Order: sequence, then C-alpha cells, then structure tokens
Amino acid sequence: MEAGQYLDPNAKLPYCRGCGHAAVVRQLSRALERLQLPARSVALTTDIGCVGLADSLFPYLHTVHTTHGRSTAFATGLALADVLFEHSGLKPVVMIGDGGAMIGLLHLVHAAQLNVDVTVLVHNNFLFGMTGGQHSALTPLEFVTATTPAGNYTPPLDLVALLRAAHAGFLARQYATDSDLDAVIAEAIAYPGFALVEILELCTAYGTRWNELTGSTLKEMTRLQGYAIGKLETNLDRATFRDVFRHEQHNSHPPPAGTAASAQRVEGAALAEELRLVVAGSAGERVQSSAALLAQAALACGLHVTQKNDNPVTQGSGFSLAEICLSPRPIEYTGMEQPDVIIIASADGLKELQANGTLGRCHAETLVILDAELEAPKLPGRMIRLPLRKSAAPPRAAMAGLAAWLALSPVIPAAAWEIVLAGTSEARRAESRAALEAGKQLAAAWTP
Repeated sequence: MEAGQYLDPNAKLPYCRGCGHAAVVRQLSRALERLQLPARSVALTTDIGCVGLADSLFPYLHTVHTTHGRSTAFATGLALADVLFEHSGLKPVVMIGDGGAMIGLLHLVHAAQLNVDVTVLVHNNFLFGMTGGQHSALTPLEFVTATTPAGNYTPPLDLVALLRAAHAGFLARQYATDSDLDAVIAEAIAYPGFALVEILELCTAYGTRWNELTGSTLKEMTRLQGYAIGKLETNLDRATFRDVFRHEQHNSHPPPAGTAASAQRVEGAALAEELRLVVAGSAGERVQSSAALLAQAALACGLHVTQKNDNPVTQGSGFSLAEICLSPRPIEYTGMEQPDVIIIASADGLKELQANGTLGRCHAETLVILDAELEAPKLPGRMIRLPLRKSAAPPRAAMAGLAAWLALSPVIPAAAWEIVLAGTSEARRAESRAALEAGKQLAAAWTP
C-alpha cells in the first residue's frame, strides 16, 4: 500500500449509471487524501443498502458493515472506546442513506448530543434505493416513490435542523456533484466532535424515472423545501465528549480500571489459553457487577476480556447471568460453546443454566463452583460445593464464588483487584473486600 492510498485504484464502482453514490465515494477518497490520515486510523462504518457497497472499495481502511440504521451507533461505540482506552487517533466515518438515517434517527441524535468524534455522510436520494424505491422520512412533498405513487403528502424531516437542535457542532448540506464536496468532507472529518454532511443526490433507478428529475430540478426542489446549501454550522467552542470525559475523570471521579486515564497496570496474570467463565445467580444480587469487577481486574493485568450479560425483562426478579471470556490474546469469538468455569450462586441461576443448555455443554475439565444449599446436577467436570450464600450473604455470593475460584486457580493477581476497587465507592469497596475475603476463606477450608 502506498502512503495516502484509500480507495482501491482498480475498483469498479458497483452503482447504477449516474448514481450520486459513486461521486461520494470518490470525494471521500479525495477528502482523506487531503487530510493524509494513516489509512488504518480510519474506520469506515456502512449501513444496509446501496451505500453499503462501499466496504470493498476501501481495502486499506478498517470497515464495519452494520445492520440497518445502526451504523452511527457502531461508529459511536468505536469513538467512545477510543476515548476510554488507549487513544489511537481513530477517525470513524459513517456512510448511511436517508432510509437508514430514518431508521437510526435516535442514534444520530444521541451522537450529536454526546459530541463524539464521528463523521456521518448521509446519502440522501429521498428514497430506499436498494429495496424498490419506497419513500423515507426525508422524501420531499409530491415526490413519487413506490409507496407514494400519487406523490408524497407527508412533510419531510429537515435533518440538519433536527441535529442542530441536538447541538451538533458541524453541519453541512451539499450536492453530490459539488466540486468542493471533498473539501467539506475533509473539514467534517477533521472536526474534533460530531459532524454530519447531508449529500443530496438522485437515484437513477427510481427517483429520476418516476419524477423526471435532472440536476437543475433537484436544486429547484431543494429551494422549494427551504433547504440551505453549504456549511451550515461550525461550532468550535462546544466541548467534545473526549474533553468532557477527561475533565470529569480527572476532577470528579477515579478513572476506571483498565482505561488510559488510570495508567495503572500490574504484572502476574497466569493465563496461557483462553478461558470462558459463567457466573449465574439471582437478580439484584450483584452477579453482573461482580463479573464486571473481574473483567476490569483482568484488563488491569493485561488480559483481553469480553462480558455478555443476560437477565429477564422483569429486572428485579428471576435470574442474572454473565458470560466472560478471558484471554492473553485478542478474542475473536465471544460465544460460550463450552464453559471452562461456572459459578452458581443461587437456585435462580442454576435453573437458568439448565434451561439455556449451558450445563449440557460442560466438558470433562469444566470446574463448577456451586452453592452448597443447591442440589448438585450430574455433570462431566469437577464440582466444588461451598456455602457461598451462608458465608458471604446473598448480595456477595457471586463475588465470593469468583474469589474462591481465583484462590484455587490464581489467574489474576491481588494487586489488580486493588486497582479496580480503588475506583469504586467506599461502601462498595468494603463490601467487595468482604466478599473476596469470604471466598478466600471458603477455598482455604475446602478439601477435595
């Protein structure tokens, strides 16, 4: 790859003849060339639809192809992670159509409110192009689509005005044929907070066929809707999410363990292979938050971690479940095919693990730590029964189970727990330490 190369030089653009998407792809590439960003610092997040065909055209960038309407949410997550963890200068760029923007409208609003460093390019051809030409929330009045054959009678949303109300810092509206579109896109990407460029174009498969549109009529239609063209908002005074987060972390709260702000790491993680762990208990008994503390402690000693939670919609009753993957290497698959360790702190947790098939997927080396009051199921692995609820009290049973496991299998050093607990409230710190100590004592007293 040559320096400053973004678009595949041999790419054949897969769009209909005259489609504005092709112009946007070329102008995005030129914008990146203007900025001379390292190709691997750009994360291109695309939506469902014709706009999503851009993925393969930019082989030198990180690309993420998302579900319909969710590309902004994915990009926001990438930007937030870049703030929370080691800052790499990541630049998420979203390519989304007007249909996807309608489906994911709240994601756009939320990203603007956060002022997170995400650039969104909305390809507005006024309809759903890939699925047959249906109308969208941005379809102009009297515009003919597959679902408005007599002309649209619903007033369109003014996306720029809506996001201005959400305090977006950079807003622009351009035509796909504008000669300065690459400069505007480059300015949007360089903007340190949320930026959106609405790009007006024509769908030659449906829009021009049903509405007899040309470039001049597009501009007249824009004028009739009262839409201004050009850079419409540039606010450099508003603090970005990164600024706000850094200020809050340094002045109000201790930094979360495992983040760049904490700058605290410990050595001593004793894990050579990936390990998959399940913690199960009852809602309201800190199952998931205890698992989260374990995950943070693992991060603090250099391990890679994922955590997935589950609980019924009732929230305050029934089971609570957390699945954790720990690994010395990047985790590429987060499924729980065969658990290596299972902590069961209550009857609710046991019932759920039986119902969802987790216990049926145990292997010969699976370690199960079970509350002593529960009836032991027949499993192929090893089982240790400990009085978790009796010794540590129900709200601390899950944490005590984790502590007992770590006392028997010291994967994470004690110093990592201290880093994590330093970032919790005084009451939570005292409760967690009591649970950790109870678990250690139970492990020490246990005999095979």
